[in-house]
Amino acid sequence: MTTPIEPIIIGLGGNIGSEVAITARFQRVRDALAELGELRAAPLYRSAPIGPAQDPYLNSALWLRVDLEPVALLAVMQELEHLLGRDRDREVRWGPRLIDLDLLVWGQRVIRTPELVVPHPHLAERRFALAPLVDLVGEMVIPGIGPARAALARVADQPVEQIAQRW
Repeated sequence: MTTPIEPIIIGLGGNIGSEVAITARFQRVRDALAELGELRAAPLYRSAPIGPAQDPYLNSALWLRVDLEPVALLAVMQELEHLLGRDRDREVRWGPRLIDLDLLVWGQRVIRTPELVVPHPHLAERRFALAPLVDLVGEMVIPGIGPARAALARVADQPVEQIAQRW
């Protein structure tokens, strides 16, 4: 008997370059991950940055099902970031990013390893991550957080604007 493959939500963000350039990077990630399994994309959002003064971010999320272990998927995500120009060694914490991929949720799993924490440790605090997640899995109960819609309602004061239904 095989174990069912759980849906995974990956958050995407970036704020270096034009909206067209950032969206193109998102599309490259989407296309690469679609090669690994079933995939759906959330709408595109613009959000205020967290951290030092910088340009607004574009954000979205991907829902996927892949037959990989979490650490293996994390390695794929980090390689995609690297291929798209991200240099983690030169970044300022919460500073500008060409591309940022975060493993937000892995079904109902709770993962706590030195390399990976799922659900993402700041997910409940970030409307820019919760809004696209709710678009993809509206009624999901996030382990340790609760209903996704309720978590989104708790951060309703954060400025996030949907700018495109499809990208």
